[in-house]
Amino acid sequence: MDAVNLLGHAAMNVGSPLVAALVICMIAGLVSAFASTTGILAALVPMAVPLATSGGVTGWALISAMGVCASIVDVSPFSTTGALLIASAAEDERPRLKSLLMRWGLSMVIVGPVAATLVLLLLGPVLN
Repeated sequence: MDAVNLLGHAAMNVGSPLVAALVICMIAGLVSAFASTTGILAALVPMAVPLATSGGVTGWALISAMGVCASIVDVSPFSTTGALLIASAAEDERPRLKSLLMRWGLSMVIVGPVAATLVLLLLGPVLN
């Protein structure tokens, strides 16, 4: 349905390269919570290349931040890892575990990109 491309292009139209990178990382986390981490990276990396080549953010830092943001939500109850954790838990623990994993996954959609932006994208030029 081309939703990822639509969101990616909307992020690219944000004025600041750093804010655009933050939005792309949030998209990576949100979509990866419900879909394949590898698949979302394959969809978003081509959209991040123009942002990286513009010089506004360091390329390796942007791709690394996207990878972290897409991976950190992998224990949401909708992903394979989270679903396996819930399925292997005792029957009476499943609702509690599902709630915990849901809160973790959704909080990482916000916390992960902010932390990755602060660490990788802001320190990227310093570490080059």
